[in-house]
Amino acid sequence: MADGPVASTVTATAPQEDFERIGAVADAVLYEGYLLYPYRRSSAKNRVRWQFGVLFPRDWVEADGPVTPTVSGSADSWYQRTECLLRTPRPDASVHVRLRFLQMQRKQVQETGPDGGHRDVPSLRTGDGTVHLTFDEAVPREAALTLRLDERAVQGTTVPVGAPGGTDTEPLPGDAGRVVRVREELRGSVTVTAERIAPDLVRLQVRTTHTGLARGPRTGRDEALRGAFIATHTLIGGDGVEFVSLIDPPAALHDEARACRNEFTFPVLGDDPPTARVVLSAPIILPDHPQVAPESPGDLHDAAEIDEILTLRTMLLTDEEKREARATDPRAAAILDRVDTMPPEVFARLHGAVRSLTPARPAAPPGERPAWWQEGGDDGLSPATDTVLVDGVRLGGGSRVRLRPRGRGADAQDMFLAGRTAEVAAVFHDVDGSVHLAVTLDDDPASELHTWYGRFHYFRPDELEPLEPAPSDTPAAEA
Repeated sequence: MADGPVASTVTATAPQEDFERIGAVADAVLYEGYLLYPYRRSSAKNRVRWQFGVLFPRDWVEADGPVTPTVSGSADSWYQRTECLLRTPRPDASVHVRLRFLQMQRKQVQETGPDGGHRDVPSLRTGDGTVHLTFDEAVPREAALTLRLDERAVQGTTVPVGAPGGTDTEPLPGDAGRVVRVREELRGSVTVTAERIAPDLVRLQVRTTHTGLARGPRTGRDEALRGAFIATHTLIGGDGVEFVSLIDPPAALHDEARACRNEFTFPVLGDDPPTARVVLSAPIILPDHPQVAPESPGDLHDAAEIDEILTLRTMLLTDEEKREARATDPRAAAILDRVDTMPPEVFARLHGAVRSLTPARPAAPPGERPAWWQEGGDDGLSPATDTVLVDGVRLGGGSRVRLRPRGRGADAQDMFLAGRTAEVAAVFHDVDGSVHLAVTLDDDPASELHTWYGRFHYFRPDELEPLEPAPSDTPAAEA
């Protein structure tokens, strides 16, 4: 796990071994986007910091109106809410919650003046040639608590969490100046509530809240970050419990899983399959059982990128750019050291790996059709004129629809199109018997170009809401 002081540790009985097993993934979440290539203070992308899991004081968030959770979860908030399901056959079972976050630390470089006093400067070069830059760092923090799943669990347990403020001063060589690191106090709380909804099934809720006050409701975001919980996420484990996937729940628990409300966070099964002893509730979207690639030699602060690409780009930095990156942050310096000393055999492993192989279908002998081929299977099909019945309305080319992508099984990009209107261009039948409708968006200025190229969005019939009957009553093949 990340090094650093522990903030407000309530209990130390959490399943340490289970949590450590997913420590690499949890640390990737903690430092996701912490500092981005090219790892320099002067880079535009590093002037807007910390986008995930940031909890601000409530009065600051609601200065311009209450916050509303979004599909992406990227809006600034003052709380996170996690709900998940767990099976607990034992009456004496308990759950362990570990909250992890970053506390911002302002690193201010100060130059020594002729009178012996100090003044703030953006950068300072000491006599040994080392450059020191003013920049915002972060300190890892965590807190833990335990809840027994007995009759008291429904009342919940609330504990204070946070981190103390403080100031550290580091003198620079030759009395050239000093580096002052300042942290503001963080105040929050975690409430854990468990509701038994069946003899062996519990709905668990973990709510993390920022309870502090902002300097002022109109404080800029950069200033407000000094008093914010950053990259906030939660690990949940237990003794005698088994968690239920909310992404792919058992059919018998589908309704219970859909009833779980998660705001500004996304809980997934965190340990290796098929076990389900730990949940990682993160402010970014992850699959069940996420893993860090074993070939990865270390954190690049962007778990969504490809190590080989970032490593190659880092190798191409000039000496001056590398000096600035090293002066920007110790974690950037560690990345440069790792890249500069990477052995060829380690770099070769970054080129890609095949995770699993599935048997390929044998190729059809020469002159024979493949196994899925049905002679005459497409006879009578005409994508431009076929229709499909949806809610009693035949939809075909020219039909107007509203897009209603399903939550489960839908393409992630399609979720951003929910509620928008479109026009059906064609009805396509797949070899497995399924049907998809090609559509163009009404408000897409390039819709005519997409139609000319044959580039469409594709939706299943149950993901479309008819807005009007098909423009033609001409009989056509029905799916």
